[in-house]
Amino acid sequence: MNNNYLICNALVVNEGTVKPAHVYVENGCIAGVYPSSMSVDSLPVPSSVCRIDAAGKYLLPGMIDAHVHFRQPGAEHKADMASESRAALAGGVTSVMDMPNVMPQTVTNALLEERFAMGHQYMHSNYSFYLAATDTNFEEILQANKHRVCGFKLFIGSSTGNMLISNEDTLNKVFAIQDVPIAVHAEDESVIQANIQQYKARYGEDVPMACHKDIRSEEACIAATRRVVQKALTYHSHLHILHVSTQRELEYVASVHAPNITMEVCPSYLCFSSDDYAAYGSKIKCNPAIKTPRDRAALQQAVAEGHIYTIGSDHAPHLWAEKQHTYFKCPSGIPIVQHTMQVLLQMVHEGKLPIEHIPALTAHHVADLYHIDRRGYIREGYYADMILVDMHQPMKVTEDNIYYKCGWSPFEGHEFPATITHTFVNGVKVYDNGEFAPQRAAMELKFNR
Repeated sequence: MNNNYLICNALVVNEGTVKPAHVYVENGCIAGVYPSSMSVDSLPVPSSVCRIDAAGKYLLPGMIDAHVHFRQPGAEHKADMASESRAALAGGVTSVMDMPNVMPQTVTNALLEERFAMGHQYMHSNYSFYLAATDTNFEEILQANKHRVCGFKLFIGSSTGNMLISNEDTLNKVFAIQDVPIAVHAEDESVIQANIQQYKARYGEDVPMACHKDIRSEEACIAATRRVVQKALTYHSHLHILHVSTQRELEYVASVHAPNITMEVCPSYLCFSSDDYAAYGSKIKCNPAIKTPRDRAALQQAVAEGHIYTIGSDHAPHLWAEKQHTYFKCPSGIPIVQHTMQVLLQMVHEGKLPIEHIPALTAHHVADLYHIDRRGYIREGYYADMILVDMHQPMKVTEDNIYYKCGWSPFEGHEFPATITHTFVNGVKVYDNGEFAPQRAAMELKFNR
């Protein structure tokens, strides 16, 4: 298969600008970016190279999704690396970083190596994996290869059972690490448990889904966020707060003015609010909970104004049958990696976000934060991880074009205003208008630390 391409007449969205250009891809990398004022035939590229006419389409760096749960090993009945990474390609996601709450949980370097071996065998997108920090594995954290592990994941909440970190001394030692990002799920466990007892007393086991935002409440989020922010200020580590869901968290983090503290928001908090529980129910049950319309508006504004550093999907699939259980037995999580970029493109269409901002949120800042080697930008010498977007071609989500193994999406029936037409991974055209390439082109991510 010819993996050298000349993408002609694209609107290149990169580093804060939109510029018409031709992009030449050779041997997996970006070999040239030429102004569109140059005729195609005059470019210093082989005349035999495969040309793709991208007139009227936008060319963006592929999304680097630093927050996915692909469920392998241990829950392959819900999802696996092959199925979910293919879905990612259809959504313009070219690299992923997979979380450690699998079975067995990724809490040792030996288990981390096993996951890298699985990634090499199954992943269709580029990949890396987190090592979880627990009360008992600090020596494993110290011995981790900082050029291979994407980050250390810290849970201040009950989402992952015994990966919850509670020992203050261990927490301090983890935050003293400065050369690998610390990604934190920040919800206060004591607040959540008190709320659970209150709602169980009121409703028993049949708590309405709309109460999720009150059980995993705003106070649970802000209490944990304050705690970890103070740790990061004390130890000068890089704290990345995952799935921020409230206006109060935004305001608090902004008030400390600390460049070593950054925030991620997920698409579910940008497009849904607590008003939607009546219509969607368990489809939008996730942790932290989706909060109020006021919080959604604040998060949308923060994304548009640059106060949010990255977008991550928090892709967390469960079987539809599992989602039919009553509140306490219904698992939290939304399958969303295929539609994260679509949510942002819809915000562009609605005038809520300039398209120039998308690469920073989905690629540039992720590459900078994690120090990823030669990815996240459309630059000569960088790996050719890119997507083509047609902003004038709507895409309706149907059962036939949902590629998750679980087979459902909260967006089923919704029509997005744009279509991701092509995805390139390491210079290989792996997705083309609903068709997947027969070959995998994925590579393990490397980190310059």
